[in-house]
Amino acid sequence: MKKLLFASIFTFCFSGVGFAQNSDETTIDEKFAELITNSNNFKGYKVVDTGELTTLQNLTSKRIADLKEEIAANKEATLAFKQKIATLKTDLETMEAKLEQVSAEKDAITFLGLPFSKASYQTTMWGIVGILVLALGLFIVRFKKSNVHTQEARKNLTELEKEFDAYRTKALEKEQRLGRLLQDEKNKQMKLAK
Repeated sequence: MKKLLFASIFTFCFSGVGFAQNSDETTIDEKFAELITNSNNFKGYKVVDTGELTTLQNLTSKRIADLKEEIAANKEATLAFKQKIATLKTDLETMEAKLEQVSAEKDAITFLGLPFSKASYQTTMWGIVGILVLALGLFIVRFKKSNVHTQEARKNLTELEKEFDAYRTKALEKEQRLGRLLQDEKNKQMKLAK
């Protein structure tokens, strides 16, 4: 009775495990249970039929070979996945490098053939604008000084022209007066000579 109970529990346990796995394991489990159930007792030992034991051995060997093939296939798949992961990592690194390059190019501005970052470009541009504003201010100041000098020179020229006109008028009057005096003297000399 104990043996029957033990055999049925053993069969139930292995059959439960066998249903969770594939049909070859269920067959091996069933063969073990059948072997134990069909074996005879002799002086406290189980006597097992060698044919059934050989069949069980063949099934176990076949299952082990199948499992080894499955393990080898899983190892190959794992190796392929590892290679794929390594390839994807290198692709990711390449893409990250390209992204950094594109970001750097996006943030860079080429001015006069030289690449500048946006901050240095803005600093340079504002520096140039500042220099131009200072140059314009200096130009305006110099222009105003020159304009003042030009206005003074024009004023002086106008005064000088007025003085020159007055002098010319006086000189002309003097010349005319001297010319008349000379003519009067010539006329006197001619009257005396006649």
